[in-house]
Amino acid sequence: MQYRRWLYVGVAAMFALASGLALAQGHGRGHEKHDRDDDDDQGRHYYSDHDRDEMRRWYHDHDDDLPPGLAKRDQLPPGLEKQLVERGTLPPGLRKKLRRCPEDLERRLPPPPPHCEHAILGGHVVLVNTQTFAVLDIFHFELR
Repeated sequence: MQYRRWLYVGVAAMFALASGLALAQGHGRGHEKHDRDDDDDQGRHYYSDHDRDEMRRWYHDHDDDLPPGLAKRDQLPPGLEKQLVERGTLPPGLRKKLRRCPEDLERRLPPPPPHCEHAILGGHVVLVNTQTFAVLDIFHFELR
């Protein structure tokens, strides 16, 4: 009788220990997932702070002779501006307004991912997928 009691207590202790480890492992995986989500939020922008500084420098160096798409007169109307969303897709009306990024600005930027290009659109540098027109990142120049 004494033996059975110790057997039940031992089995119960093993189950308690095993379920505690399972919960800890489950929590650990959830925590790692949360960490990856935080990393995704931090890595959300393709352009780094350095890239953005380079774009600002380029803009100020070319303030006198800005190419089409970057001059004050080329700003998007408020309705179209709202449609330009990071992680969104460019509607056909905005696709028509895309301009090639000037070569000297392009040289200051990191190479775009496959099937993507840096483009100018209404006072913005836009990293856009040329096949799906998905917007990967946007940099807004403060137009004068």
